[in-house]
Amino acid sequence: MNGYTISIIGAQATPGEDEEKFELITDGLYTQGGDVSRISYTDSGVMGNENSETTFVVEPSRITLTRGAWHGGDMVFDEGEKHHFLYQTPFGSLMMGIDTESIDRNLSRDGGDLFIRYSIDVDNVIVSRNSFKISVKPS
Repeated sequence: MNGYTISIIGAQATPGEDEEKFELITDGLYTQGGDVSRISYTDSGVMGNENSETTFVVEPSRITLTRGAWHGGDMVFDEGEKHHFLYQTPFGSLMMGIDTESIDRNLSRDGGDLFIRYSIDVDNVIVSRNSFKISVKPS
């Protein structure tokens, strides 16, 4: 397991608002064993959880995003399947749904790219459409 540079470009569009974008470039770890890839890094706060370990586990049928204890549940991206997760805020918790529109992956032992497009809803009302473009390269 060697060091990698991880670049994440994210986008979020909420109904009636302009799309917001963010970019994070950081050092992290990347491993691939069999059909499973793992991308992990310490969040800088750009994605909302400063100094927390963030991990994407990329399996053939789905991707699981874990962000420490930030929102209380893993986000599962699985084309054609809706998953729910608990989103915790300082003001309380919400059960949210995640509906993955598409996943494109081009990962090898040396890194590569991952693209996820999805929407999030509360009580079956879409609150945002989102995407991640993740590039992983050896440092």
